[in-house]
Amino acid sequence: MEKGYKKLKVFEEAHKLAKEIYLITNKFPKIETFGLISQMRRSAVSVPANIIEGQARKGKKEFGHFLSIANGSLVELEYYLELSLDLGYINENEYKNLENQRMITGSLLGGLLRHLRNIS
Repeated sequence: MEKGYKKLKVFEEAHKLAKEIYLITNKFPKIETFGLISQMRRSAVSVPANIIEGQARKGKKEFGHFLSIANGSLVELEYYLELSLDLGYINENEYKNLENQRMITGSLLGGLLRHLRNIS
């Protein structure tokens, strides 16, 4: 039986983003292992993890709280992507692809948050 969160399109897109961040940061300089790599991976994983935790909660208000945390992590990741581009760790095409995936996830997340607020 499929878990409830796996039915959510926002989870699917957030999971995809987290995987892409893990793959792209594999090519970053080793000096960034405990710096930018760690920060990017942490914020990327926080998005689907908070969607899962929120969905498992009983109330819409709690779910919304965890979705807000996920959104904060997504915004944090936005900066890390810009910094990675500026430092030359990713190229313009990689940046555009990752930023596009981040925006897809953010749009779905925002839609779900609005939906929860409207039915509360």
